[in-house]
Amino acid sequence: MKDFFTLFNFTGAGEYLPDLFRGALVSVELTLTVMGLSLVFGLIVALARLTRFRVVRTVATTYIEIIRGTPALLQLFYIYFVLPAFGLKFPPFTAGVIGLTLNYSAYLSEVYRAGIQAVAKGQLEAAQALGMSRTVMMRLIILPQAVRIVVPPLGNYFISLFKDTALASIITVKEMIFTGQIIAATNFQYFAIFTIIGAIYLAISYPGSLGVQYLERRMKIGYRSRRRRATFGGPAQGAPQGAVS
Repeated sequence: MKDFFTLFNFTGAGEYLPDLFRGALVSVELTLTVMGLSLVFGLIVALARLTRFRVVRTVATTYIEIIRGTPALLQLFYIYFVLPAFGLKFPPFTAGVIGLTLNYSAYLSEVYRAGIQAVAKGQLEAAQALGMSRTVMMRLIILPQAVRIVVPPLGNYFISLFKDTALASIITVKEMIFTGQIIAATNFQYFAIFTIIGAIYLAISYPGSLGVQYLERRMKIGYRSRRRRATFGGPAQGAPQGAVS
């Protein structure tokens, strides 16, 4: 029984909290970097999946299937441990960014593609009737509407990515899990350390979840407002010139 209660011993937590917070900063930095890159590359891959060029579609589809068909952990191992045999050696943080970006870009591309394909065909026909090129139509008509559709899943992936940065610990990126493992190996306070790490993850993830919900509500309100203006005779905000006579 005495050994059981020693699990709840948080004595000395103040000594290793600064190290855990530094690990949390690395996790946040990794999350923001990977998400920023994945949002861009994911959109590029999604557009490649929708292009009329068969070769480009095939390459994009192959990339997505390979990434989705293999574990993210294996991808990180491959980039950090296998590629050096071919002369490509990356620091741990860079390898983590590359691996997680490749992984999340594949998944986000499918989110983008679903959002683009969810735009009503009538919108496309109206844009074609106005003589818009495919590029202009995509930029002014399709993507703005698709973004509103994909905000909730993108937000969920953002929160999921923050937790998945723990995978980078396996390639010695000094984020929270890696830092916690080192500390626990020296003082054996596994319960206390990993409980604190869990609390830090929750303290960061939960406000992010609330932010996603707020953004989703705001975008829905903005969309309904534009629809009302258009219904009662006013042009919808952001409508392309020439769309309202």
